[in-house]
Amino acid sequence: MAAGREVWLLRHAETEWSLTHRHTGRTDIPLTERGREHARDLRERVAGRHFALVLVSPLGRARETAELAGLADVAQPRDALLEWDYGDCEGRTVEEIRAERPEWYLWRDGCPGGESPEDVAGRADAVVAEALAAEGDVALVAHGHILRAVAARWIEQPVATGGRLRLDTGTVSVLGFERQVRVVLCWNG
Repeated sequence: MAAGREVWLLRHAETEWSLTHRHTGRTDIPLTERGREHARDLRERVAGRHFALVLVSPLGRARETAELAGLADVAQPRDALLEWDYGDCEGRTVEEIRAERPEWYLWRDGCPGGESPEDVAGRADAVVAEALAAEGDVALVAHGHILRAVAARWIEQPVATGGRLRLDTGTVSVLGFERQVRVVLCWNG
């Protein structure tokens, strides 16, 4: 990928679990009706853009977001874009987890029975490498934590840096270059 090209990150739209702040990793929760409306709004954001490569998480909430945003026809599923495997933390809120483990922090500790930050970094690195090899702009349609991890690795930082990048549902963020250095151009818009 030449300097000047961009990687667009589209976080899937709202689900019932995102509304209640539950860790939604591999459980395939559908979009809410409001989520579907927001996903349709993404169509305007990407209209007129040509993406040389569109990658999507294989989970339904990401695939439906890609479809409603008008990207489904060219989207290729990638397991590397699956959300963090939360293991024993799946479906639980931070408050519930910290009731048992008061100092728990996902980006440092990972999840018992799930993935470590190092595991997620490896998947994020694979996505970054594929984006860099593309012959033009790239769109990634996926989940909050994996997209935050991709952004951290894009700017060549530890995956834990993703913990400092809030990413709301149904938003667009853009990665790119400044003077041939990989940067975050726009975040959580």
